[in-house]
Amino acid sequence: MSGRIRLGADVGGTFTDVVLATDGGLVTAKVPSTDEQSVGVLNGVRKACSEAGIDPADVGEFTHAMTVSVNALLERAGAKTALVTTEGFRDVLELGRQDRPDLYDLDAERPEPLVPRRRRFEIAERTTPAGVEDAVDDAAVRDVAGEIRESGAESVAVSLLHAYADPKNEKRIAEILERELEIPVSASHEVLAEFREYERTSTTVVDAYVTPKIDRYLGQLARRAADAEVPKPLVMQSNGGVADVETVRRHAVTTAMSGPAAGVVGASAAAGGLTDERDLEGLVTFDMGGTSSDVSLVRDGEAERTTDAEIDGLPVRTPMVDVTTVGAGGGSVAWVDAGGALRVGPRSAGADPGPACYGNGGTEPTVTDANLVLGYIGEDTRLGGELALDAGAAHDALAALADEAGLSSPVAAARGVYRVANATMARAIRSATVERGHDPRAFGLVAFGGAGPMHACALATGLGIETVVIPPASGVLSAFGLLAADEKHDAVRTHRAALGDANPERVEKRYRDLEADVRSNARDPDSAVIRRRADLRYVGQSFELPVEVGDPFDPERVEARFHAAHAQTYGYRMDDPVDLVNLRVSATTPRRAPDLDRDAHGPARTGTRRAFFEDGQSADIPVFERSGLAVGRSIDGPAVIEGAESTAVVPPEWSAAVRSDGALVLTGGAR
Repeated sequence: MSGRIRLGADVGGTFTDVVLATDGGLVTAKVPSTDEQSVGVLNGVRKACSEAGIDPADVGEFTHAMTVSVNALLERAGAKTALVTTEGFRDVLELGRQDRPDLYDLDAERPEPLVPRRRRFEIAERTTPAGVEDAVDDAAVRDVAGEIRESGAESVAVSLLHAYADPKNEKRIAEILERELEIPVSASHEVLAEFREYERTSTTVVDAYVTPKIDRYLGQLARRAADAEVPKPLVMQSNGGVADVETVRRHAVTTAMSGPAAGVVGASAAAGGLTDERDLEGLVTFDMGGTSSDVSLVRDGEAERTTDAEIDGLPVRTPMVDVTTVGAGGGSVAWVDAGGALRVGPRSAGADPGPACYGNGGTEPTVTDANLVLGYIGEDTRLGGELALDAGAAHDALAALADEAGLSSPVAAARGVYRVANATMARAIRSATVERGHDPRAFGLVAFGGAGPMHACALATGLGIETVVIPPASGVLSAFGLLAADEKHDAVRTHRAALGDANPERVEKRYRDLEADVRSNARDPDSAVIRRRADLRYVGQSFELPVEVGDPFDPERVEARFHAAHAQTYGYRMDDPVDLVNLRVSATTPRRAPDLDRDAHGPARTGTRRAFFEDGQSADIPVFERSGLAVGRSIDGPAVIEGAESTAVVPPEWSAAVRSDGALVLTGGAR
């Protein structure tokens, strides 16, 4: 029995979501997140297993996504980190690049480096792109180890100039530091073997900064899982693939966007086939949780990925799902600025005390309170099936906001909060589409998260999107994505050469080395599917484009693909020579997503309630229970469709239909 039962647990800022896939279908659970995330995870596991009528020991596979890394970065709560670098380059973290956070803001400030200058140490050595010229002195490294020990550092990052080309000096330093110090050591040639010393150093420092927390957390989670007789977890990485605990503990930086990546994978799996059915260019995924909203694109069945990301101003160059995040979620606090304008977020009420309607002592108005006052959430609704709401507290919070903003009523304030939050999220969608050359009207919108389905149609209307999909288990779709995600590992190596002069045999050897590297991390190396790519650019450019590379390496075919990719991305191609910059390899071991079969049960329509819409209309609208809707059932708006984890709002001029897998497909609303 245990081989057929799979479990996914995703930790969010407010709730921890769990999906259990059994022979009988999906069982979902939502529990409050806890400060020590592993406690909330096991609470959710026990709840899901109890509802499924199974013992946790029956679970055959456990996959997990978390926010430990990103929280450590956002809150600056990681390890006390030291940096060892080439003599003369200790300030590279502060020098950065010659760009500004805001070009015309004379008071603009860069984020503080994760490593202060007093914990940045230099070593005399010389490595060039051609190789090591001056070896490191072991005694000097031992002296630096003593200084690091006295500094109280809890981890060390080692990033030498040009170590991507020849890591011998960096390897030697890391070996001595590991022997002399009882703390984790992150070496740049293992974290990111790419040129550009600032980005490579920053990524290595981020890895060192979060490694102790990730190591400690995963150790606690593994112990708690073992106590419950649940298998050791697989962990979602930023690249949209999973890896075993031991691999992730060695590469902690790869978990920086663990949770958002799971949501995108889940959205892609759950909305499968829609692009062909509706002749769409792709999907915009929209995940609205308790503290933030994440937007990403899926094209040709795959989530868009990037190697050029920043987290809170810190460059992180490991491959990750390309996610645009804004501080607007269900728990985002509404407030009035000094000019009298209504604002929403980025500050959140979190899980404790949470929105005013949670009844935990919170008094500040949030997006969730606004949705309750507007009638999108029922006063008798129990969030996650357990949390009863205090409608009076929500009205009081919105009434106070209305007085401060000069609005006529709590409903007027709630309308304002809803519109402002939608405007913030619409900007994120435009950033992911219009600003990258995509017309959002050619995409479908996949809405999920606890709050996403309540805002999806309003967002789609403003963006000209005519199709919205709300997948099954939409309130816990990130947890579902954990069950659909493939195992995936990435490796990169800088190999700079004029493409026309590149030695195919030498390039081929480097690709073979990278393939061996990624296969060594795979649980079943023989089942891994290898994918080769290369980063190229025209001579004189300072940015690269990735293109697919065949086996064996063929320079002429790669150049033709680059010209085509450049024309598609930027609208033109050049006759200039092409430079080969980086070689990339990924190893993917496919995992099958759980089958989703619809089986309606219980009553479909459960009542009516008064709801208010953006155009000023209000009406007593029908309320439907999602689990009672049969396949093929169509519902015209306005209406509300309630599910176990989320509520969907069908505004006037929209309609919803139930797909064979239980997904709601909403159409209409385009202006």
